[in-house]
Amino acid sequence: MTTTTTTETLATDDRVIAFQTVASGMSGRIVRLGPAVDEILSKHDYPEPVSKVLGQALALTAMLGSQLKFDGKLILQTNSSGPLGFLVVNYNTGGAIRGYASFDREAIKALEAAGPVNEADLLGKGYLAMTIDPGGDMERYQGIVALDGDTLAEAALEYFRQSEQLPTFIKLSVARHYAANPSAGGGKWHWRAGGIMVQHLTAQGGKSGPDGVDDSDPSYLAGTDDDNWNRVEILASTAQDHELLDPTLTPDRLLFRLFHEEGVAVNAPQPIVMRCGCSRDAVANMLHRFGKAELADMRDETCNIRVTCEFCSTAYRFTDADLE
Repeated sequence: MTTTTTTETLATDDRVIAFQTVASGMSGRIVRLGPAVDEILSKHDYPEPVSKVLGQALALTAMLGSQLKFDGKLILQTNSSGPLGFLVVNYNTGGAIRGYASFDREAIKALEAAGPVNEADLLGKGYLAMTIDPGGDMERYQGIVALDGDTLAEAALEYFRQSEQLPTFIKLSVARHYAANPSAGGGKWHWRAGGIMVQHLTAQGGKSGPDGVDDSDPSYLAGTDDDNWNRVEILASTAQDHELLDPTLTPDRLLFRLFHEEGVAVNAPQPIVMRCGCSRDAVANMLHRFGKAELADMRDETCNIRVTCEFCSTAYRFTDADLE
């Protein structure tokens, strides 16, 4: 966790910035999440290791979803054998994001008792799926890669290798940050998340491998031998966790710090906001699909039905009269 203090959240939080390196022509995105990720994680009583992985998923999905060229949504989810058995993040065009995790609390306590929790052990084996849903009558596209002792970032890199055949670099960071508020006589810990990704988009379509390399080998990815790509990947890898999260270091300043020798051009920032799609009417419509006997089983001791949204923890209460 970071202990840097600040009196207010800068206006550069909760946004994704697309950029291009001028000399080498590589494309990338940088994300900085403040209030949006804090609202999502703070609404749930998650163990810290779970919050960190879900925060990474939120940062990653924001970067990927901001690339959508149409109205629709991107859904990232994992399903695996580890104590963090399931997580899902939804991104809707325009920057609305939400997410939640399902986990075995006792198993995570056991991991924490044994020492620092390894992200790969937390996830275990299973799969990472990314689904693009254009909405309407258009078909969904889904890409799936195995989780086999991988971190979320490693699984995402494998997704780009298999599904898009693009050399890609991804770094994600999540931590709690102490924001001082002297006027209120103290401060508060807030969750923050950040990330950077760079891609060699011009590698699509394939190129001949260097001398001695069989470019028909599935393990060979066109563009990885490019000196320009190797240089930009090394520069991106020098980004430190605290730099990706620091509210006093704006994303465009960080990009200049990383790529000033390359030259970097940035696009207008795209805002990110935590927004859940649940509503009382939507929950009522869902309940109307159940029969009378099933609804009777859902009633509590006060004869009401209570439904809590897994994403935002909003609780809805329904009486028999509400469901007539």
